[in-house]
Amino acid sequence: MRSRLLQWAIAVALLATISAAPAQVAEPGAPEQARPQQAPVPNPESIQIGLSTDRISITSDFSGADLTIFGALDNADPLINRQGRYDVIVVLEGPARPTVVRKKERILGVWINIHSQTFVNVPASYSVATTRAMQDITDQVNFRQLALGSDNIYMQPLDRTEDPVTIKDFETALRGLKKLRGLYTENIGGVQFLTQSLFRATLRLAPNIPVGTHKARAFLFRNGVFIKENSANLAILKAGFEQSIFRFANDNGLLYGLLAVLLAMVTGWLGRVIFRRD
Repeated sequence: MRSRLLQWAIAVALLATISAAPAQVAEPGAPEQARPQQAPVPNPESIQIGLSTDRISITSDFSGADLTIFGALDNADPLINRQGRYDVIVVLEGPARPTVVRKKERILGVWINIHSQTFVNVPASYSVATTRAMQDITDQVNFRQLALGSDNIYMQPLDRTEDPVTIKDFETALRGLKKLRGLYTENIGGVQFLTQSLFRATLRLAPNIPVGTHKARAFLFRNGVFIKENSANLAILKAGFEQSIFRFANDNGLLYGLLAVLLAMVTGWLGRVIFRRD
């Protein structure tokens, strides 16, 4: 009798425990318990570009050209776009080459090179097009970090033991010479939005633009914050008779030099014969 009462007490305690535990399985027809949902993470904006042509041929009568670059924004916020808070900067950067800057002084009436500084990996040309003035897009710190703009290109001196002030003077002179020759240019307002997501950039190619592989880069900013970058390559080549001479000179340097000397001698001899006075 006592054992039965003990069994009944254990059974009642188990039933009380089960009834007090939370239900794990919903009854048929009962609504499911609502679960907290995480807000979907928006896809970040990105930028795509395409060139009107990927190859430009330069002939003897080449006087410069306009290059058109088309682009599009992916996942752009319509509200931010309507407010005009997206900015795009497009850069066409020429091949990097070592560049020597020489300083001349007048000594006894003659201008003589007295000092020089060599910089490595200097872009031979650098053209920029923007949606508006660069100082209105973002601050100078971002431009320096991105090396964006002709004044922010890092120019590495070959001899780093030189006086920093002297190196800075040569660097400033080099940038000035590039701008004077039309190789470093800016086109404020050269990037225009055709729709909320499509844009067009226009860059001017100088008549003396160097041959080689140039790199077009597009930078996207939102409210002054750098978002994304994309790039494409552009090949600039000589064409016609000039290209044939260029290839021959590069492939046969010694022979090209001998022919040049021979041509100069023949030209001088012909000039003497033609203009000889009896």
